[in-house]
Amino acid sequence: NNRVQVPLRGIGEALGAKVDFSEKNVTYLKGEKSIVLTLGSKVAVVDGQNVTMDTAAKAVKGRTYVPLRFVSENLGESVSWDQVGNWVWIGEKEIPTLEEAGLKTVSIDPYKKWFVNDEDLLQSPGGDITYEKVLNFGITDLPFKHSRDIYSVELFTELKYKVTYLKVRSKTNTRGGNLFYLTKKTDIRFRHPVAEMSIDNGDGTKYSFYSVWSAADKTLYDIVDQRPLEISDIEYIGFYGGTQDYIPLMVNPWKGN
Repeated sequence: NNRVQVPLRGIGEALGAKVDFSEKNVTYLKGEKSIVLTLGSKVAVVDGQNVTMDTAAKAVKGRTYVPLRFVSENLGESVSWDQVGNWVWIGEKEIPTLEEAGLKTVSIDPYKKWFVNDEDLLQSPGGDITYEKVLNFGITDLPFKHSRDIYSVELFTELKYKVTYLKVRSKTNTRGGNLFYLTKKTDIRFRHPVAEMSIDNGDGTKYSFYSVWSAADKTLYDIVDQRPLEISDIEYIGFYGGTQDYIPLMVNPWKGN
């Protein structure tokens, strides 16, 4: 009914609340704030006062789900719906860098075998930074801030010709940005966004599309494929640019497809 519900313990712990669960009641305690929800009831007790909700906590297949907005707002956090990404934002919409999110860099040395035929990618676009490190992350670590704010990375298949692209959502006021792929063949494929496919989402973000296979691989890099490159042939997706001394490499979540 157009309401988002989430497992009771995850949301409470993520917001720094102590969570207690009995057979029918869920209790959240955070500082002087308290929330008591009763399964199946639209009446909650917030700081000792009865409050009527427009939905109720419920049990689904043995797990208890609670209304996300009600719990979050009554624990002191703002909540908003992201219509484009189908996300719920809890708290401020500040996107962290991968380092701020707690991820660690490693030496770039084990990855240099991919850059043998394109060592320019080991330097920033202006040539003033030589990348000495990489930072591996997963798709669940999105969104993150680098040379631009990256909200999501998805697969998109053009139905008529069945051509696969990477679909990347970022801020409208930033350049499309370039990607590169580190493949299972231990070579590298550089990709510009396909200009004519860009979509303005009307909310301050845009979608940019990147080819998986490109004829430019043979023209520019003399890479000859026995068959067109597929998404499963890619080990890492690299994000080029930025002022940090590392290259962000997203572990390809589709490499097993």
